[in-house]
Amino acid sequence: MRSNKRALFAGLLAAGTMLSGLVGLAPTAQAAEQACHNYSSSSSTCVNTQLRIDGTSHSVDWYLPNTSASALMVLNHGFSRGCGNLRGTSKAIAEKGVMVLCVNGDMTAGNPELAADLGDLLTSRAVTPPAGKALPSRYIVGGHSAGGHFASALGARLDANGYGDLAGAILFDPVASGGFTANLEAISDGGAREVLAVTARPSITNLFNNSAEALVGLDNPYVGLQLVWEKFTLGMPVGGSCHIDVEGENTDLIGIAGAGCSANTTQTARLRDFGSTWAKDLATGTRTAAYYCTDAAAVSTCGTKVKDLVDRTLPLAAPIR
Repeated sequence: MRSNKRALFAGLLAAGTMLSGLVGLAPTAQAAEQACHNYSSSSSTCVNTQLRIDGTSHSVDWYLPNTSASALMVLNHGFSRGCGNLRGTSKAIAEKGVMVLCVNGDMTAGNPELAADLGDLLTSRAVTPPAGKALPSRYIVGGHSAGGHFASALGARLDANGYGDLAGAILFDPVASGGFTANLEAISDGGAREVLAVTARPSITNLFNNSAEALVGLDNPYVGLQLVWEKFTLGMPVGGSCHIDVEGENTDLIGIAGAGCSANTTQTARLRDFGSTWAKDLATGTRTAAYYCTDAAAVSTCGTKVKDLVDRTLPLAAPIR
């Protein structure tokens, strides 16, 4: 009987270890820092490890600038996606001197509970980056699709906790869920903090830009760009951008099938240019004027990078307004 119990216990332990690996609750032996697969950069490194958030271990990717990081940006993936799908965009941001953290997790409806738990952890400064790097004091929240809602909930939690060094938010075609508007208003703080976005053309996947109302309702005079079209059909802009442009070369067949389009190489490059420059600006408290408008409704107030896309007979983008 005792030997049967030992066998049963051993079987349960083995099953538990297998399950933990499947759902991200990795055993200690798998929690070691590992270099991210196929990551190459002369100015940053990518490390995968585990981070305990409210008692649960999550697989996370860290993007670490070689020099001292100016800020930490939490940049999270969308629904049914993973951190690896944002590798190229995270790299572009890290190469501007901003440390990036991505948490692999369920992003259904933006997972506000996980966002709140991570917000509490970051507020308490109880997070240790790998490779002996120091945790920056300045935070930026960001995300793609449902990860954009996660970012909004994370930023709102940091604000509610009174964290004094929240710089703002950078969102990539966010898909809003309940509370999104209130979250962005909390992050914006009446326009005192930047809330910026790069969105794609309207589609089923982004719920026909359901984040737009919240973005344009902010007190911020400029909240970013919509990379939209190649032409007009029946008065609607079509072509030229895709919900998964932020994933670029890191997307897959599931992403393409879900979005109903493929990442556009040109739009991916534009998105990463704007997103990484904004991240550097928020991290350092600077403003690269070419990437902003003083008044989104007046193209004459926009910088050269914005004008190059919007001030055309057939515009390639439009300020969100």
